[in-house]
Amino acid sequence: MTAPLAHAPYAQLTPDLILTALEQLGIRTSGHLLALNSYENRVYQIGLDDDQQWGKFLVAKFYRPARWSDQQILEEHTFSKELAGYEVPVVAPIELSGNTLHSEQGFRFALFPRRGGRSPELDQRETREWIGRFLGRIHAVGQTQCFSERPTLDIQSYGHDSVAFLLGQQFIPSDLQAAYQSVTAQALDAVEHCFARAGKVANVRLHGDCHASNILWTDAGPHFVDFDDARNGPAIQDLWMLLSGERHEQQAQLNDILYGYEDFMDFDPSELHLLEALRTLRLLHYSAWLARRWDDPAFPAAFPWFNTPIYWQNRILELREQIALIAEGPLQSSSGNF
Repeated sequence: MTAPLAHAPYAQLTPDLILTALEQLGIRTSGHLLALNSYENRVYQIGLDDDQQWGKFLVAKFYRPARWSDQQILEEHTFSKELAGYEVPVVAPIELSGNTLHSEQGFRFALFPRRGGRSPELDQRETREWIGRFLGRIHAVGQTQCFSERPTLDIQSYGHDSVAFLLGQQFIPSDLQAAYQSVTAQALDAVEHCFARAGKVANVRLHGDCHASNILWTDAGPHFVDFDDARNGPAIQDLWMLLSGERHEQQAQLNDILYGYEDFMDFDPSELHLLEALRTLRLLHYSAWLARRWDDPAFPAAFPWFNTPIYWQNRILELREQIALIAEGPLQSSSGNF
């Protein structure tokens, strides 16, 4: 069995292989195959040849080789299924013959029911409260135990390791290296102080990448998709990505989310010290993620602006803005405490 090449991990993932993988599981396909928007993994809508128990379509997710172990993927699946068991609206993997993780010619994959929807209208107070209630329910389940195989969001992996990779692999232009090293050192120092001010914060199992594109809305309300980045971490990680705009706008948005959230889960206001710190870590991690995937041909085609001088100039300015935002102090909880 030939393993996928590291520099072109999906070169051997052909339509024939994808359809054969499903047919080997006894699923009759129509031959219809539509690639969905995904870069880390490869995700496809697969047509079925008749109206089977899942409807006319399934979604097949082929995992990036060597990113997660089987045990880490199965922990994600178990968490999704646990949430679904509590009637939290998540799209959990389909179990076939007792298994949710399958393989074909070196590629691991999972199948999901197709669930459509539109982007949530985050400018609506009722929408924010509704999402907050479901996030509270996710974390109420997530707090019952932590992942044992999946990682924990921390300053080392998201921050220091990201900066070390970018500098070590010489992604930063030589004329910007000194400025980048200086601003990342200041930013990480500010992040360390934020975590120190927050004190000991409880970790829960998180969605991990809870931005608006991973929440689909229907007339029945929201449902959450793509738990691929699920990990342990502070609850605020799943809240801050839903905030945008000026500080007073983010404060109002946060109040609405917490109003719904605290129907099901207590929120520790000390976590607000982590909000801009986590945003800063994500910015560092995102650049390193693009750099680590740059040998994948899909990435230069999809992100042509990455690794240009103007990109790194903007990242330096962005980090300086983050340092200033951290210095302003945290947002407040709805009770006025922090």
